[in-house]
Amino acid sequence: MTPPPPLDFDTVQKLIAASGLKNLAHASIRELVKLVNDIEKATGQKYIRMEMGVPGLKPPEAGVQAEIAALNRGVASKYPMIEGIAELKTEFSRFLKLFVDVDVHPDGCVPTVGSMQGGFAAFLILSKCRKGRNITLFLDPGFPVQKQQHDVLGIPHVSLEVNNYRGDKLRDKLESMLASGRISSILYSNPNNPSWLCLTDKELRIIADLARKYDAVVIEDLAYFAMDFRQDLSKPGQPPYQPSVAKYADDYLLLVSSSKCFSYAGQRIAMMAISDHLAGRTFPDLKANFHTDNFGHAMIHRVIYSLSAGTSHSAQFAMAAMLKAANDGRYDFVADVREYGERARLMKKLFTDNGFRIVYDRDEDKPIADGFYFTISYPGLTGDQLVEELLYYGISAIGLATTGSERPEGLRACVSQTGRDRLRELEERLRRFNADHPQQAS
Repeated sequence: MTPPPPLDFDTVQKLIAASGLKNLAHASIRELVKLVNDIEKATGQKYIRMEMGVPGLKPPEAGVQAEIAALNRGVASKYPMIEGIAELKTEFSRFLKLFVDVDVHPDGCVPTVGSMQGGFAAFLILSKCRKGRNITLFLDPGFPVQKQQHDVLGIPHVSLEVNNYRGDKLRDKLESMLASGRISSILYSNPNNPSWLCLTDKELRIIADLARKYDAVVIEDLAYFAMDFRQDLSKPGQPPYQPSVAKYADDYLLLVSSSKCFSYAGQRIAMMAISDHLAGRTFPDLKANFHTDNFGHAMIHRVIYSLSAGTSHSAQFAMAAMLKAANDGRYDFVADVREYGERARLMKKLFTDNGFRIVYDRDEDKPIADGFYFTISYPGLTGDQLVEELLYYGISAIGLATTGSERPEGLRACVSQTGRDRLRELEERLRRFNADHPQQAS
């Protein structure tokens, strides 16, 4: 094989071998990040990095200035309250009303150390609410690390490839799985990471109806809040609103990260919303581990307290300021992140023009939206082969095999780290790749 440009074949091959990763399509995000970092250091070449969803936009001044002001006031020397500062809880409750059109009492609005911690806390407590009911149902594909968290906690999980059961088909399939009586919670992201599918109001209503019937808690990961750019979700207090199961369900947890919609990833702050109904529920089995049977109290003062004793004090002031600016109509956070949709549109065309296919290309009867992620495959190559082959061309992405997808030949591509100034470079690398793989491009 002729060493494919732009990277030295032998160097990349040696570093892949040295990484100890036996199947690159099953490598974790952070494992691929380290491998690519090592290759960049060894070769001096900069990758087109699509393996990790790192925000690529400037954080809003409202948040930055509020955090600086809080630090100048000395909050760094003071422990934050576990339940969060009052203004953050109030503004997040307002945010949910103005952008989702749902009511959650501020008491149930709790800051977490990113949605990663919020999810970890949710999985932990929901596996212990009722004996014999501890399985999480993933509506897949999904965020790989959430499955890793289940493995760390020793919590069983099952998967439903939601793309195979859109619309009315979802009801029967979902009910057949919930009928076992062992599923404690249903988890999904919307828009979906990695496929960028967006569940409809009809599907969210189905999930809510069946969750109520079978007494399961819905965990809705809104990491990409308001980022279905096919509709304008940016106007506070005006429809259309961010679609959410919260409009129909009784028992739910919403995870809203600052990382993507506010580009505030580095400060590790997110918000968890505990529905009023769930916050007030009692589960006798909780007493064995948490010395209380009240869900809201156990979540905040036992689980979140045990995990981190609160969320960064200064970052809470930043989050409160950004939410207030959005709530007051002074800051259109959706306008900023629309750039991701435009990048996706341009990048997808570069891939498809050079022999690649979009794996998840339809959202029910409509073309998939352009957003933070898209999915790719290349005819004739497995997911493992494609991850490795692209590494020789200075392009990195993760395998769909890690997401619970039934399309293991595919990869997830993130657009955030590839500015428009590098699209010509991406195009050239993809042309070389396609030219070097004619037997697969039939």
